[in-house]
Amino acid sequence: MDARSVQLWWFLPVGYLLTVAVETPVLLLCLSARHPARRKFLSGLWLTACTYPVVVLVLPLLFQSSSRFAYLVTAETFAPVAECALFWAAFGERDELGRASMWRDFAAITAANLASFALGELLNVYGWFGVVS
Repeated sequence: MDARSVQLWWFLPVGYLLTVAVETPVLLLCLSARHPARRKFLSGLWLTACTYPVVVLVLPLLFQSSSRFAYLVTAETFAPVAECALFWAAFGERDELGRASMWRDFAAITAANLASFALGELLNVYGWFGVVS
């Protein structure tokens, strides 16, 4: 394993915890009322657990020779799209398809991802926890 891979693996648990700390409150507040609080809370842990390893371990290595912008566009598109799909697969109901509650859930997941992205960018400005330079 090269030095870059080791750095990414060391970053994974710290970044995961920070991401969950930012995204979970957004999901608790913004997911539609049809979801109980426990589901909202566990979704903060689960959705990030599903997408974060791809964002932190896979994409940085795939985009090593690309611009940071290309990495960010890919990662920040992948995460909310994948999380919306996972959330819908787990908790979507046929009669909710296309309804306001479905769109609210998708907006909440996207907002949560944008919030953690903003924190990541802030930390990156100060040189903390940079994954892709």
